Amino acid sequence: MLILKLSRPATITVGQLGRFRFPAGWYAYAGSARGPGGLAARVYRHTRWPKPLHWHVDYLRACACPVAAWHAIGTRKRECAWAKALAQLPGASVPIPRFGASDCHCHTHLFRFAAPPDLKAFTLVVDEPVSQETWNV
Repeated sequence: MLILKLSRPATITVGQLGRFRFPAGWYAYAGSARGPGGLAARVYRHTRWPKPLHWHVDYLRACACPVAAWHAIGTRKRECAWAKALAQLPGASVPIPRFGASDCHCHTHLFRFAAPPDLKAFTLVVDEPVSQETWNV
């Protein structure tokens, strides 16, 4: 899970999804880290800038700062289950349908919050330990 802070509203073209207005706030993106290099490589990719724009979240990342990564280690695929869990958190809203969900049947993998999403509440919903790595904004 990548947690991003967007300090000012922005209008962003998100690949082939189109052009969208993103209100300022906190965004939580449920993604996987199953590619080469695993979790460390994916976290590094999302925290460095500039970089090639490949995934939907890369377009948002161009304007928003990464502030945390929530993760669990193991072989179980969690991306879709974690997206559904995010939807249950207080204050969660869907800014863009299908964002990050072009390869599954989920409504979206991106949620917006007016205040930072609560890791403790999220951990209760997913019913498993979740670790957090944070960065200064």
